[in-house]
Amino acid sequence: GGQGILLCILHHLPACDLLLNVANVCHKLRTLCYDKTLLSDVCLSQHYSANDMMVVRALDKLSNHVQSLSLNGCYWLSCSTLKHLSRCRGVTQLDVTGCRLTTVRLSHLLSSLSLLRCLAFDVTSGFSSAQLSSEAVETLGRLSELRQTLLTPSYGVVPYCTKLRKLMLQFDISDVTREGVGVSCQLMVGQSSVPHYQQLEGFTARLAPGEVNQTLLLLYLAVFSVHIPERLRVFLVSIPGPYPVHWAEGDLEALQLPRTWLNFSSLKMALEGNSPRHLSFSRCPGMWPQVFQSLLEGGVVDSGQLTCLNLSGINQVWTDCRNIEDQLLASTMSRLTIACSNLKHLNLMHTHYHHENVPGLNDNTHLCSSLANLKNLHSLTLPACALSDGVQTNNSNTTSPSSLLLGLKKSPRVGLQSYKPDLGQSSAVDSTSGLAQLTAGCPSIETLEIIGPGFVSVLPRLEPCTRSSVEPRGMCAWARGVGDAHIAALEGLKRLSCLTLAGLPGILKGTGLVQMAKQCKSLKVLSLANIGVVKTMNYTSALLETLRLSTQLQELRLEQPYLNANSAFFEALSCCSLLRRLCLISRSGTFDPSAAETFMERCQHVVMCHLFMGGTLVGCRTLQKTLMERFSGERPALSVVIYPLHHEDLPSVIRDIPLTLLDTVTLFQSHVAQPPHLSPY
Repeated sequence: GGQGILLCILHHLPACDLLLNVANVCHKLRTLCYDKTLLSDVCLSQHYSANDMMVVRALDKLSNHVQSLSLNGCYWLSCSTLKHLSRCRGVTQLDVTGCRLTTVRLSHLLSSLSLLRCLAFDVTSGFSSAQLSSEAVETLGRLSELRQTLLTPSYGVVPYCTKLRKLMLQFDISDVTREGVGVSCQLMVGQSSVPHYQQLEGFTARLAPGEVNQTLLLLYLAVFSVHIPERLRVFLVSIPGPYPVHWAEGDLEALQLPRTWLNFSSLKMALEGNSPRHLSFSRCPGMWPQVFQSLLEGGVVDSGQLTCLNLSGINQVWTDCRNIEDQLLASTMSRLTIACSNLKHLNLMHTHYHHENVPGLNDNTHLCSSLANLKNLHSLTLPACALSDGVQTNNSNTTSPSSLLLGLKKSPRVGLQSYKPDLGQSSAVDSTSGLAQLTAGCPSIETLEIIGPGFVSVLPRLEPCTRSSVEPRGMCAWARGVGDAHIAALEGLKRLSCLTLAGLPGILKGTGLVQMAKQCKSLKVLSLANIGVVKTMNYTSALLETLRLSTQLQELRLEQPYLNANSAFFEALSCCSLLRRLCLISRSGTFDPSAAETFMERCQHVVMCHLFMGGTLVGCRTLQKTLMERFSGERPALSVVIYPLHHEDLPSVIRDIPLTLLDTVTLFQSHVAQPPHLSPY
């Protein structure tokens, strides 16, 4: 019993600490540290203190034990360190995504790891399949799972992988080079391994914006327009493409179809006879009738098997008229939560839900009340307007919903005025009864994202930063009804560890943040963007108090147009002694270089400091150089990027940021009910 408890404790320690420190304490601990349950599956991701020497020593001790090894996102390790991976000859699963790996080094690795069956790596601009040895090609021919992150137009090693069961792709290619030259995607369709997809059981693809990314994925997908592999159970893609001639019936587990593939018959054909676990209809406006009909009226055999559902933007109407909005229908959402009662992850970002407080209607029609049925819910993304209890009297004049609308309804134009930032106080009285039911009914929620339907981050992925209007177009008027009382009500989520609040103009003083922070002691990740009236920053005092209370915080992303990162801000942030990753984005913001330096000195775990604010290019570069020179020696993974937000060279600066940091922190994006891309295993 005691030994089992010790093993459980040791399981939470990084492998480098286990083998290089704990194992040297005594003979008993040494024996435990080399237990196969600890060393057969090793992940070094986010072990930011592990430098090259430590990793080399650890790999030497791991070599005879490890079977699954992940260095995903270990961007700071040198290429020469990775050659020591070849010692681990028993490895069957290897993830070196984000690592500095040349084609020659990859070839040597593959030649040594003859038992390898799962591989994840980056295809960079220097990749050349001609440099792969015959032994490396033989190893690739035995792979059953492959994940490629494509940073350049290429098929990577896919043509050599003749026995693939799972293929996972991430496309992150810019349409222009650093010199401003357009990137072409001239590849032969037939080289995309057409005959090798016959055994494919899973295919997923994630795309950054850009025409090159879409073109390259279409080349990978060309075979699907001719034949869908009979064993395919997981298919997650969302880009335009030709519709397949036939979708094989079978045990479908996860599905996300390209928008141009989606029509009533194709969706019905794909879902009929199946009980999927993961469904995504992200960015598929106009598909809501078929989606709800399939889920609620027999298209799916057992909706209770569904654990992950992404309906992001499913009712978004692409029109310049902000008065016309499709809304999620309360009664249908209630049916959905009952039918899909085992949902763990639900994403409703970029949708609309406006609760009308009409006399005679049951309180259970509120969306939050319906969501309270999902007892197993772990992560949730909601449009801000869904939290309002709808006490606006001018919004109560509605007609009964038509059964033909199956989940959405057109709201009358009378009650949907455009958002006016000049209003002094919220037009809606704070009322949180629906939210209280949600927090009481879903105690297991760990990740919560509340995002205003019109919110758009000013920091782009691959394009130049645009000077967006002060108030985003399409801002939902109902989102203004969400204020500090709603944020304070989140205190009921005792397990909350990741919180995102974006596009919430109704928050005035930020007192709700303080109340939440007092009760949510496990909060590790906090992302705030455009809180309150963005022409000023009225919640500074509350923000500083929130930071002082968030002693477990490891990651902070703050995007606010007029942020003043002065000495008081950095002093409060210094109370977050466990902080590891920081990103500040402010169109007209300022920062105090001396205070930033003092903060970095106090918070010794910080390895990411990204500031995209105002200031001169010289001032930004000076602080970046100072921080790197002072702290990079003792922090091997240190990433410092300080740059003016609207500088024309920003896209190339962003491109140099390690993709793992870019994806998880720097760029604003939802992390709920997304394709399971993080691990190929």
